[in-house]
Amino acid sequence: MNLGKYTLPHVANSALITIDTQNDFTRPEAPALIPGTAEILPNMQHLLEAFRRAARPIVHVVRIYQQDGSNVDLCRREAVESGMVMLAPDSEGVQLVDEIKPHAQLRLDTLRLMSGEFQLAGEHEYIMYKPRWGSFYQTRLEEFLHQQGCDTLVLCGCNFPNCPRTTIYEASERDFRIVLVDDAISQLYPKGKEEMLNIHVGLMKTAEVVTALSL
Repeated sequence: MNLGKYTLPHVANSALITIDTQNDFTRPEAPALIPGTAEILPNMQHLLEAFRRAARPIVHVVRIYQQDGSNVDLCRREAVESGMVMLAPDSEGVQLVDEIKPHAQLRLDTLRLMSGEFQLAGEHEYIMYKPRWGSFYQTRLEEFLHQQGCDTLVLCGCNFPNCPRTTIYEASERDFRIVLVDDAISQLYPKGKEEMLNIHVGLMKTAEVVTALSL
């Protein structure tokens, strides 16, 4: 990584952010399947195990769509209003995929999440709802990260062109050091890697992050 003193990641002060790794984006029969997401789940598991061992914060960022469409992004609102069932509160589709849960019984408290609260999922592990692409938009994520003493974000999860990419730019605007785990993110393309390098986002492999956490 060709990063400077202001952008070199401090993995020891990092939080792991997983984005939109929910059943409705990953399962073969899902209404909004994102190809490639199921394939990155083993690497996400390795990252999560490493952050859990290191007792570093983990935030699972999720989407939830009211079935009347009232909180849905405009590009999908008409489809949901017309009856498409996607990320519905308390449905199986809205749940985190089993592979990344800290325990099998975990279910989203959708009312609490949509009110803006963080749901405790495990030791040092939380779930947070975001109403739009970016994880910082109308959320308490920045405040939470500062409270946890985090100056570096490690990102993985679903669909780089939309929510992860937006979240990265928002994080950069807020002066966080940023790592994108490029083998634990779906739909990453060559131009996207170039864009990340241009704003001094560190591109790392899962194994590199795991090693850095163990030092």
